[in-house]
Amino acid sequence: MHKEENGEIDPDFINRLAGFLGFEEERVRHLFEKKYLARNWGKHEHMLRFDKEISHIEHGTVLYEKGSSFEIIMGFPKIRRAMVLDPTLKKHFNGLSKLAIEEKMNGYNVRVAQVDGEILAITRSGYICPYTTERANVKLNLEFFDAFPELVLYGEMVGPDNPYVPKTIYDIESVEFFIFDIREKNTGKPLPTAKRRELMEKYGFFQVRSFGEIPLETAPEEIAGIIRELGKNEHEGVVIKDPEMVLPSLKYTSSQSNCSDLRHAFKFYNEAGRDYMLSRIVREGFQTVEWNEDETEFKERCIQLGESILTPLRESIRNVKDGERLYEEVRIRVRDLKTVTEFENYLKRLGVDTIFETPQLAGNEYLVNIKKVNKSTNDKTQAIWEGELW
Repeated sequence: MHKEENGEIDPDFINRLAGFLGFEEERVRHLFEKKYLARNWGKHEHMLRFDKEISHIEHGTVLYEKGSSFEIIMGFPKIRRAMVLDPTLKKHFNGLSKLAIEEKMNGYNVRVAQVDGEILAITRSGYICPYTTERANVKLNLEFFDAFPELVLYGEMVGPDNPYVPKTIYDIESVEFFIFDIREKNTGKPLPTAKRRELMEKYGFFQVRSFGEIPLETAPEEIAGIIRELGKNEHEGVVIKDPEMVLPSLKYTSSQSNCSDLRHAFKFYNEAGRDYMLSRIVREGFQTVEWNEDETEFKERCIQLGESILTPLRESIRNVKDGERLYEEVRIRVRDLKTVTEFENYLKRLGVDTIFETPQLAGNEYLVNIKKVNKSTNDKTQAIWEGELW
């Protein structure tokens, strides 16, 4: 992307980009001015990202010049939530005979694609994460991208060596990528679930677990049973799909996953948004009614919900009262120590306050522990102890 000497974006670039997007030139200039369309950083600054949803273009969509035109990698499509299974499924998927049910894993969303000969990992917001990119190049069969350069993998990075959403519930030693979607560049058109699974099996990729295709009529009851089993191990839930991927997918989560999210949210209560907390509590209310729980089951849910809120909150308040700082401990595993430096700089650009400890050799790789300081909750809690009003 070229700039003129006065700092303005090259008018020819604006003209070509407007034609590619189907927008007026003035609208494209406005997107740049408002930073709704912004550059990535460093060696990837030629890649633009949409910082908010614009018309038909999802938040986190990435585009870059290719030849005399552009290539675009669409963002993650919105997956709306079913608060109750019946009648929501029958209304949303009206006309289908069967639904494809897949596990919704608790990790970090990432797209992996070939761009200018490089395999890059793109976050939900459209950034190029250096750590996730290194892991993708180590973990994935890169022959796939040589055979299908026009396809983008949409997946979940899962495991304990995950600096965003570390989880030990999946019995993974480090991190793995579990693919849940494949889409075409430029169009964003998804592959049907069966075709995607066949292709991923051929190249040896991990995929989210499939519970098969089930009849629409019996789906509410069968999915409730699946959710109860997933919840026993604090697994998150399911994504309910049209097997042909024409109708939008829906998601539905377990009570245990809701409470796990709340435990984290209330540990850092001043960082987590109110809507994030409230929505998970409301889900519990709808689920207990739909599942027709008796008083014993309801009281068990109340205890689980209450403890997920008050236990971490009490711990955080006590720690600050005792003069400790609140932080989240995560870790990464890298092949190249240069990735550690790049990732530390990347988090600084995002405004994340971190403390990186000395890398420790682990086989042919390095483990690095990271403390992510939650400044807002620290400061708010300390201020309250010093007499500040809520």
